[in-house]
Amino acid sequence: MLTDDVMRQMWPHGDTVVPGLIAGIMGAASGIFSKYGLSSDLIISQAMAQFSLECDAGTELVENLNYSAQGLMNTWPQRFDTEKAAALAHKPQDIANAVYGGRMGNIAPNDGWTYRGRGGSQITGRDAYDKLGRLLGLDLLNNPDLVNDPKHFLECAVTDFIVLCGCLPFAMNDDIEGVTYHLNGGYNGLADRKTWLARWEAALNVGGAAARGTLWVQQSLNKLGIEPALAIDGSFGPLTVAAVKAFQQVHGISADGKINPQTIAAIEQALGNG
Repeated sequence: MLTDDVMRQMWPHGDTVVPGLIAGIMGAASGIFSKYGLSSDLIISQAMAQFSLECDAGTELVENLNYSAQGLMNTWPQRFDTEKAAALAHKPQDIANAVYGGRMGNIAPNDGWTYRGRGGSQITGRDAYDKLGRLLGLDLLNNPDLVNDPKHFLECAVTDFIVLCGCLPFAMNDDIEGVTYHLNGGYNGLADRKTWLARWEAALNVGGAAARGTLWVQQSLNKLGIEPALAIDGSFGPLTVAAVKAFQQVHGISADGKINPQTIAAIEQALGNG
């Protein structure tokens, strides 16, 4: 059970950037967890581990884009060569617009900076702010910092985690690779996410669970003849992502490697269960 004591133990500096953040989280936790299906300490641990990594336990609520030239090339090797990295190093606004401009719904020249990562899930991009705002009745396009308001912080993060990113089935089955991929779109910081998860599961006395959701995907794709065949290990790792993408391409689904209702329905139909 998430208590004020546990929250302050895990995020000891959580009120430093936004005063009252911990109180806001705790005041909303019971209702938000119930509303969005965070029905066990296992699921709560998975969500809070991701939020802890994404916002550094409440101390980096807005994406820090103050990269060195080498940092830019390491983080976005396909976007920065030596010359471009040197020109933009330690210019956060220019970096944001270079990295995020022209995608994720960003259309205006400064949208990359305006809609950079914020909140517990580090929601990023104009489209994501728009979708989240519509779901919650918040004008996030004109007031993106509302994501970090203590009154809205937890619901914004949980709604992104559950509704926009579809992390619940993976969280239910203690599959951190699946959770990370669906929230992050990759595996950035996976080792640190695993460390946070271990800490949260210990704090909430979670024993863990078998990853049946991912096992089903792996078993189903193997039955359908995916090549190379997948190891049935319950880990939503890069090979499973590649197999899902291959299946999606064949079935005319946007090939993002994520397990969404359309992909599940297509697998069921291909298996003859639809």
